[in-house]
Amino acid sequence: MASDMAEAIRQLIYEKGISEDLVLKTIEDALLAAYKKRFGTAENAAVRFTADYDGVEILAKKTIVDDVDDPVLEVSLDEARELVEGAELGDILEIPIDPKEFDLQEVMLAKQTTRQSLREISRDTLYAEYKAKQGEIIIGYYQREKNGNIFVDLGRVEGFFPKKFQSPRETYQPGERIKALIAEVSKNGPQIVLSRTHPEFVQKILELEVPEIYDKTIEVFKIVREPGYRTKIAVYSRRDDVDPVGACVGLKGIRIQSIIRELEGEKIDVLKYDADPRRFIKNALSPADVREVYVVDEARHTALAVVDDSQLSVAIGKQGLNVRLANRLCDWSIDVKTEAQFRDLDLSSEARRAASSLFGEDEEILRLDELPGLDERQVGLFSGAGIEMIEDFLARSDEELLAIEGVAIEDLDYVRRIIEENVEVIEEEFEEEPQPEAEGQEPDAEIYECPDCHAEVTPDMTQCPQCGVALSFEYEDEDVEDKES
Repeated sequence: MASDMAEAIRQLIYEKGISEDLVLKTIEDALLAAYKKRFGTAENAAVRFTADYDGVEILAKKTIVDDVDDPVLEVSLDEARELVEGAELGDILEIPIDPKEFDLQEVMLAKQTTRQSLREISRDTLYAEYKAKQGEIIIGYYQREKNGNIFVDLGRVEGFFPKKFQSPRETYQPGERIKALIAEVSKNGPQIVLSRTHPEFVQKILELEVPEIYDKTIEVFKIVREPGYRTKIAVYSRRDDVDPVGACVGLKGIRIQSIIRELEGEKIDVLKYDADPRRFIKNALSPADVREVYVVDEARHTALAVVDDSQLSVAIGKQGLNVRLANRLCDWSIDVKTEAQFRDLDLSSEARRAASSLFGEDEEILRLDELPGLDERQVGLFSGAGIEMIEDFLARSDEELLAIEGVAIEDLDYVRRIIEENVEVIEEEFEEEPQPEAEGQEPDAEIYECPDCHAEVTPDMTQCPQCGVALSFEYEDEDVEDKES
């Protein structure tokens, strides 16, 4: 019987993983509970285990007195000397309790208390052990299946592999080895929830296959998955001499092929993370070749990727999978368009200039509101006076422009400078049309230019017909002599 108890204690220690102190303390508490139920108190009781746990005994500590008032706590001097020679009054004796003094109810209470306590200790121990392993890879074996959920033998505990955490590409057979991530651990059981669909599962596989990731030479920025179909991994390195993508792929792709085999053929895109959202989005849409990325609204994280016609289906992916994963990886809303579709978009003047720059063309700026650097006040002043086109502005004189309420000479100088910097003004030459002869004007009258607006004037005019400036004609002596002759 004693050997049975020793074997049970050893089993609890070595097989259940319960510490020796906890096992002994549990048995001790159970025996003290039985003692208390039998004698009403356990303050004077002690439990002692023999060597190698072959036996255990309960001792009652009693004080030696002349007259015994409480037999539970006291013992007479005569009785004490029968047990121990030389006992004296006031000494405390540890007297073994005969197990026969306990009735069946008290014995059952001790057993139930022990079992319950050991179950709780075992549960708490397992929970603490696997909670510390949460997020790590574990290997188990297919045990049974119910409603698509698989129960996995992990040794001292059973793992729960839900159907929603199983890759649609994978199937399992009884007894088959399963490598999975410990996704969740709950105290109920405890229950160990396994997963092969979490992005963290790919992260741990990467750490096993790529030493540079394990030692932090290369760091993973983010992993997004559509389990069973495609995974995108953004990596970077703080060292300029390390190629993060090349290290993950490995020589001749040996490293990435090992990961693909572990994921049963799931496609994997390894790309470089970039702090510039345009370059990062461009990388995230791989394997598509993206011509350019245009940020539509930086605050709302919306962008437009432009690709060649042949790359449109690759960038979007089957059922939009590729662009959807890119959205999640970059945390941007990405719209993919071809060059023709991009040109047809109703964009602002700023977007149109970006589009022209995108395709290597110089856009012709015709309107004042398309000029970079003009504020809304300036554009509004001229627009309110009916001057919206650059051509109309250039055709007006300073006097006309300054007559507009709110326009200052500084505004005119600023607008003209912006026009000179951004617009190529081409003066077209027109053939002079024959002008009808004015009444009283000689057919061969000399024609001159107004010094202000360069309109045609003749010597008989006292002011310019176009700008109204006063005219005065002066001739050198030689010219006068010629006229008189």
